[in-house]
Amino acid sequence: MSKKQLIMESALELFAKQGFEATSVQQITEHAGISKGAFYLSFKSKDELIIGLIDHFMLEFISDIDHVVKNHDNDKNLLNEFYKTAFHSFQKHSDFAKIFIKEQSQTVNEELISKMHHYDKLIDKIILGMLERLYGEEVIYTKYDLIYCVKGFMHTYSQLFLFFNVPLDLHLLSQSLAEKTSLLAKYAETTFITEELYKTLNETLNEKVTKAQILEIIEQKIEEIDEPTESESLVLLKEHIKEPNLSPAIVKGLLSNLKDHSRCKQVSYLLRNYLEL
Repeated sequence: MSKKQLIMESALELFAKQGFEATSVQQITEHAGISKGAFYLSFKSKDELIIGLIDHFMLEFISDIDHVVKNHDNDKNLLNEFYKTAFHSFQKHSDFAKIFIKEQSQTVNEELISKMHHYDKLIDKIILGMLERLYGEEVIYTKYDLIYCVKGFMHTYSQLFLFFNVPLDLHLLSQSLAEKTSLLAKYAETTFITEELYKTLNETLNEKVTKAQILEIIEQKIEEIDEPTESESLVLLKEHIKEPNLSPAIVKGLLSNLKDHSRCKQVSYLLRNYLEL
Protein backbone atom coordinates (compact mmCIF):
# COMPACT_ATOMS: atom_id res chain seq x y z
CA MET A 1 0.00 0.00 0.00
CA SER A 2 1.37 3.42 -0.94
CA LYS A 3 1.70 6.24 1.62
CA LYS A 4 -1.08 8.14 -0.15
CA GLN A 5 -3.46 5.17 0.12
CA LEU A 6 -2.63 4.73 3.81
CA ILE A 7 -3.44 8.38 4.51
CA MET A 8 -6.72 8.19 2.60
CA GLU A 9 -7.88 5.01 4.37
CA SER A 10 -6.96 6.38 7.81
CA ALA A 11 -8.70 9.68 7.08
CA LEU A 12 -11.83 7.90 5.90
CA GLU A 13 -12.08 5.96 9.16
CA LEU A 14 -11.80 9.17 11.17
CA PHE A 15 -14.18 11.15 8.95
CA ALA A 16 -16.79 8.42 9.43
CA LYS A 17 -16.57 8.82 13.22
CA GLN A 18 -16.03 12.58 13.55
CA GLY A 19 -16.84 14.31 10.26
CA PHE A 20 -14.52 16.41 8.09
CA GLU A 21 -14.37 19.54 10.23
CA ALA A 22 -13.69 17.78 13.56
CA THR A 23 -10.81 15.71 12.17
CA SER A 24 -7.38 17.32 12.17
CA VAL A 25 -4.28 16.51 10.13
CA GLN A 26 -2.57 15.60 13.42
CA GLN A 27 -5.24 12.99 14.16
CA ILE A 28 -4.95 11.55 10.66
CA THR A 29 -1.16 11.22 10.84
CA GLU A 30 -1.34 9.62 14.30
CA HIS A 31 -3.98 7.17 13.13
CA ALA A 32 -1.90 6.32 10.03
CA GLY A 33 1.33 6.06 12.05
CA ILE A 34 3.20 8.61 9.92
CA SER A 35 4.71 12.06 10.41
CA LYS A 36 3.10 15.33 9.40
CA GLY A 37 5.92 15.79 6.93
CA ALA A 38 4.95 12.55 5.20
CA PHE A 39 1.33 13.75 5.05
CA TYR A 40 2.28 17.04 3.38
CA LEU A 41 4.41 15.23 0.81
CA SER A 42 1.18 13.59 -0.40
CA PHE A 43 -1.39 16.36 0.24
CA LYS A 44 -0.92 20.10 0.63
CA SER A 45 -3.86 20.36 3.04
CA LYS A 46 -6.81 18.51 4.54
CA ASP A 47 -9.04 20.06 1.86
CA GLU A 48 -6.81 18.58 -0.85
CA LEU A 49 -7.09 15.20 0.89
CA ILE A 50 -10.90 15.44 0.85
CA ILE A 51 -10.84 16.29 -2.86
CA GLY A 52 -8.47 13.35 -3.35
CA LEU A 53 -10.97 11.01 -1.68
CA ILE A 54 -13.76 12.32 -3.90
CA ASP A 55 -11.55 11.85 -6.97
CA HIS A 56 -10.75 8.29 -5.92
CA PHE A 57 -14.32 7.15 -5.35
CA MET A 58 -15.91 9.05 -8.23
CA LEU A 59 -13.32 7.85 -10.72
CA GLU A 60 -13.84 4.27 -9.58
CA PHE A 61 -17.61 4.63 -10.00
CA ILE A 62 -17.30 6.29 -13.41
CA SER A 63 -14.69 3.84 -14.72
CA ASP A 64 -16.90 0.92 -13.60
CA ILE A 65 -19.98 2.10 -15.51
CA ASP A 66 -17.88 3.20 -18.48
CA HIS A 67 -16.29 -0.26 -18.63
CA VAL A 68 -19.72 -1.92 -18.71
CA VAL A 69 -21.05 0.36 -21.45
CA LYS A 70 -17.97 0.01 -23.66
CA ASN A 71 -17.41 -3.73 -23.19
CA HIS A 72 -20.87 -5.28 -22.78
CA ASP A 73 -21.83 -6.79 -26.13
CA ASN A 74 -25.45 -7.73 -25.34
CA ASP A 75 -27.51 -4.60 -26.05
CA LYS A 76 -30.68 -6.29 -24.79
CA ASN A 77 -29.15 -6.65 -21.33
CA LEU A 78 -26.98 -3.51 -21.25
CA LEU A 79 -29.32 -1.26 -19.26
CA ASN A 80 -29.74 -3.95 -16.64
CA GLU A 81 -25.96 -4.39 -16.30
CA PHE A 82 -25.46 -0.61 -16.21
CA TYR A 83 -27.83 -0.16 -13.25
CA LYS A 84 -26.49 -3.25 -11.49
CA THR A 85 -22.92 -1.95 -11.75
CA ALA A 86 -23.94 1.53 -10.52
CA PHE A 87 -25.80 0.21 -7.48
CA HIS A 88 -23.08 -2.30 -6.67
CA SER A 89 -20.66 0.64 -6.54
CA PHE A 90 -23.04 2.55 -4.23
CA GLN A 91 -23.12 -0.48 -1.93
CA LYS A 92 -19.34 -0.88 -1.97
CA HIS A 93 -18.70 2.78 -1.11
CA SER A 94 -21.75 3.45 1.05
CA ASP A 95 -19.67 4.57 4.07
CA PHE A 96 -17.95 7.33 2.11
CA ALA A 97 -21.16 8.31 0.31
CA LYS A 98 -22.97 8.83 3.63
CA ILE A 99 -20.13 10.97 4.99
CA PHE A 100 -20.00 13.01 1.79
CA ILE A 101 -23.77 13.64 1.65
CA LYS A 102 -23.79 14.74 5.29
CA GLU A 103 -20.81 17.07 4.95
CA GLN A 104 -21.96 18.50 1.61
CA SER A 105 -25.23 19.61 3.20
CA GLN A 106 -23.34 21.53 5.90
CA THR A 107 -20.82 23.47 3.83
CA VAL A 108 -20.54 25.47 0.62
CA ASN A 109 -17.19 24.72 -0.99
CA GLU A 110 -16.73 26.16 -4.48
CA GLU A 111 -13.97 23.70 -5.39
CA LEU A 112 -16.12 20.80 -4.24
CA ILE A 113 -19.11 22.03 -6.25
CA SER A 114 -16.93 22.46 -9.34
CA LYS A 115 -15.47 18.98 -8.87
CA MET A 116 -18.92 17.37 -8.62
CA HIS A 117 -20.10 19.25 -11.74
CA HIS A 118 -17.09 17.84 -13.55
CA TYR A 119 -17.89 14.26 -12.58
CA ASP A 120 -21.57 14.76 -13.32
CA LYS A 121 -20.59 15.77 -16.87
CA LEU A 122 -18.54 12.59 -17.29
CA ILE A 123 -21.48 10.48 -16.13
CA ASP A 124 -23.73 12.31 -18.63
CA LYS A 125 -21.33 11.45 -21.46
CA ILE A 126 -21.42 7.74 -20.61
CA ILE A 127 -25.23 7.66 -20.31
CA LEU A 128 -25.67 9.61 -23.57
CA GLY A 129 -23.42 7.19 -25.44
CA MET A 130 -25.38 4.24 -24.06
CA LEU A 131 -28.76 5.74 -25.03
CA GLU A 132 -27.60 6.58 -28.55
CA ARG A 133 -26.22 3.07 -28.97
CA LEU A 134 -29.41 1.38 -27.75
CA TYR A 135 -32.10 3.60 -29.31
CA GLY A 136 -30.50 5.67 -32.08
CA GLU A 137 -33.00 7.85 -33.91
CA GLU A 138 -35.79 6.93 -31.48
CA VAL A 139 -34.28 9.27 -28.87
CA ILE A 140 -32.93 12.02 -31.12
CA TYR A 141 -35.20 14.62 -29.47
CA THR A 142 -35.52 13.10 -25.98
CA LYS A 143 -32.03 11.80 -25.18
CA TYR A 144 -30.99 14.77 -23.03
CA ASP A 145 -34.19 14.48 -21.02
CA LEU A 146 -33.48 10.76 -20.64
CA ILE A 147 -30.02 11.47 -19.19
CA TYR A 148 -31.72 13.26 -16.31
CA CYS A 149 -34.25 10.43 -15.94
CA VAL A 150 -31.49 7.80 -15.68
CA LYS A 151 -29.52 9.90 -13.17
CA GLY A 152 -32.74 10.51 -11.23
CA PHE A 153 -33.34 6.77 -10.96
CA MET A 154 -29.74 6.21 -9.83
CA HIS A 155 -29.84 8.99 -7.23
CA THR A 156 -33.24 8.17 -5.77
CA TYR A 157 -32.81 4.42 -5.50
CA SER A 158 -29.25 4.72 -4.18
CA GLN A 159 -30.80 6.11 -0.99
CA LEU A 160 -32.11 2.60 -0.29
CA PHE A 161 -28.54 1.30 -0.06
CA LEU A 162 -27.25 4.24 1.94
CA PHE A 163 -29.92 4.84 4.58
CA PHE A 164 -32.08 1.72 4.94
CA ASN A 165 -30.69 -1.40 6.55
CA VAL A 166 -32.95 -3.88 4.76
CA PRO A 167 -32.15 -6.71 2.32
CA LEU A 168 -32.51 -5.58 -1.30
CA ASP A 169 -32.67 -7.61 -4.50
CA LEU A 170 -30.14 -5.77 -6.69
CA HIS A 171 -30.98 -7.88 -9.74
CA LEU A 172 -34.71 -7.13 -9.50
CA LEU A 173 -34.11 -3.40 -8.94
CA SER A 174 -31.80 -3.19 -11.97
CA GLN A 175 -34.28 -5.10 -14.11
CA SER A 176 -37.13 -2.82 -12.99
CA LEU A 177 -35.23 0.38 -13.80
CA ALA A 178 -33.99 -0.98 -17.13
CA GLU A 179 -37.61 -1.66 -18.08
CA LYS A 180 -38.75 1.84 -17.03
CA THR A 181 -35.88 3.48 -18.92
CA SER A 182 -36.69 1.51 -22.05
CA LEU A 183 -40.36 2.51 -21.88
CA LEU A 184 -39.40 6.18 -21.57
CA ALA A 185 -36.94 5.90 -24.46
CA LYS A 186 -39.49 4.27 -26.77
CA TYR A 187 -42.69 6.12 -25.89
CA ALA A 188 -41.92 9.50 -24.26
CA GLU A 189 -42.74 12.40 -26.60
CA THR A 190 -42.69 15.60 -24.52
CA THR A 191 -39.19 16.97 -24.04
CA PHE A 192 -38.13 19.42 -21.34
CA ILE A 193 -34.32 19.24 -21.55
CA THR A 194 -33.58 20.08 -25.17
CA GLU A 195 -30.10 19.87 -26.69
CA GLU A 196 -29.85 23.67 -26.61
CA LEU A 197 -30.84 23.87 -22.93
CA TYR A 198 -28.49 21.01 -22.05
CA LYS A 199 -25.52 22.73 -23.71
CA THR A 200 -26.39 26.00 -21.99
CA LEU A 201 -26.46 24.28 -18.60
CA ASN A 202 -23.12 22.59 -19.22
CA GLU A 203 -21.15 25.12 -21.26
CA THR A 204 -18.88 26.04 -18.34
CA LEU A 205 -18.22 22.46 -17.26
CA ASN A 206 -15.88 21.22 -19.97
CA GLU A 207 -12.91 20.53 -17.69
CA LYS A 208 -10.29 18.02 -18.75
CA VAL A 209 -7.57 16.30 -16.78
CA THR A 210 -4.22 18.02 -17.35
CA LYS A 211 -0.96 16.45 -18.52
CA ALA A 212 0.58 16.95 -15.09
CA GLN A 213 -2.40 15.33 -13.38
CA ILE A 214 -2.45 12.29 -15.67
CA LEU A 215 1.31 11.78 -15.21
CA GLU A 216 0.95 11.95 -11.43
CA ILE A 217 -1.86 9.37 -11.51
CA ILE A 218 0.19 7.02 -13.71
CA GLU A 219 3.24 7.35 -11.42
CA GLN A 220 1.13 6.45 -8.39
CA LYS A 221 -0.40 3.47 -10.19
CA ILE A 222 3.03 2.18 -11.28
CA GLU A 223 4.03 2.06 -7.60
CA GLU A 224 0.91 0.04 -6.72
CA ILE A 225 0.92 -2.53 -9.54
CA ASP A 226 3.09 -5.66 -9.34
CA GLU A 227 1.93 -7.44 -12.50
CA PRO A 228 4.59 -6.98 -15.24
CA THR A 229 2.23 -6.58 -18.22
CA GLU A 230 0.18 -3.82 -16.61
CA SER A 231 3.23 -2.15 -15.03
CA GLU A 232 5.20 -2.08 -18.30
CA SER A 233 2.13 -0.80 -20.17
CA LEU A 234 1.84 2.08 -17.71
CA VAL A 235 5.53 2.95 -18.09
CA LEU A 236 5.24 3.04 -21.90
CA LEU A 237 2.06 5.13 -21.74
CA LYS A 238 3.73 7.55 -19.32
CA GLU A 239 6.59 8.08 -21.78
CA HIS A 240 4.08 8.54 -24.60
CA ILE A 241 2.24 11.23 -22.61
CA LYS A 242 5.52 13.05 -22.01
CA GLU A 243 6.58 12.80 -25.66
CA PRO A 244 4.21 11.08 -28.13
CA ASN A 245 6.16 8.33 -29.91
CA LEU A 246 3.70 5.43 -30.28
CA SER A 247 1.19 4.67 -33.02
CA PRO A 248 -2.54 4.76 -32.15
CA ALA A 249 -2.71 0.96 -32.59
CA ILE A 250 0.06 0.39 -30.01
CA VAL A 251 -1.52 2.86 -27.58
CA LYS A 252 -4.87 1.07 -27.88
CA GLY A 253 -3.11 -2.25 -27.28
CA LEU A 254 -1.45 -0.92 -24.13
CA LEU A 255 -4.79 0.43 -22.88
CA SER A 256 -6.42 -2.94 -23.52
CA ASN A 257 -3.83 -4.45 -21.14
CA LEU A 258 -5.19 -2.19 -18.39
CA LYS A 259 -8.96 -2.09 -18.92
CA ASP A 260 -9.82 -5.40 -17.19
CA HIS A 261 -7.43 -5.06 -14.24
CA SER A 262 -9.39 -4.11 -11.12
CA ARG A 263 -6.85 -1.48 -10.05
CA CYS A 264 -6.20 -0.08 -13.53
CA LYS A 265 -9.72 0.60 -14.81
CA GLN A 266 -9.64 4.18 -13.49
CA VAL A 267 -6.37 5.12 -15.11
CA SER A 268 -7.41 3.34 -18.31
CA TYR A 269 -10.57 5.44 -18.43
CA LEU A 270 -8.66 8.67 -17.80
CA LEU A 271 -6.05 7.85 -20.44
CA ARG A 272 -8.66 7.03 -23.09
CA ASN A 273 -10.37 10.37 -22.47
CA TYR A 274 -7.10 12.32 -22.29
CA LEU A 275 -5.86 10.78 -25.55
CA GLU A 276 -9.36 11.00 -27.07
CA LEU A 277 -9.43 7.33 -28.05
